[in-house]
Amino acid sequence: MTIDTGAARVERDDVAKVSLTVNGRQVSADVEGRTLLVQLLREHLGLTGTHVGCDTSQCGCCTVHLNGTGVKSCAVLALSCEGATVTTIEGLASGDKLHPMQEAFREHHALQCGFCTPGMIMSALEMVRRKGHDLDEHTVREQLEGNLCRCTGYHNIVKAIQAGAAAMKRV
Repeated sequence: MTIDTGAARVERDDVAKVSLTVNGRQVSADVEGRTLLVQLLREHLGLTGTHVGCDTSQCGCCTVHLNGTGVKSCAVLALSCEGATVTTIEGLASGDKLHPMQEAFREHHALQCGFCTPGMIMSALEMVRRKGHDLDEHTVREQLEGNLCRCTGYHNIVKAIQAGAAAMKRV
């Protein structure tokens, strides 16, 4: 690949193509070996619902599902996702109909600024997958350990996850 910097042309040999399925759609992009999955999603594919909050995989804002399992996309190299299936917050709703967990967050006002909300929802879905639909408060709080909300308490988030899990059971 050639990059024109204005002053000089720089040859880049550390670029490779990665192909994967994101939110049910086949995509591919040329990325550097150091490109993180979160960067691929946001910068190459324009899926900005996945947020970068810390760059150290501590806050959970970048949580997505990789082959059905919740991961922090700031800790995954994009090239390691070759052939994988990724679901982001944008892939949950069906047209105008929100996913039951998204609807529960809305109904229970489980957000303030909303920055952490996509990661919280994706983590909540992973929680339901691992722990089931009948989640008690202690379990939800324990399982949210890797997700930080900097502007509100977790009370409404916990209630929303419990309600969303129960609603998913009925679907």
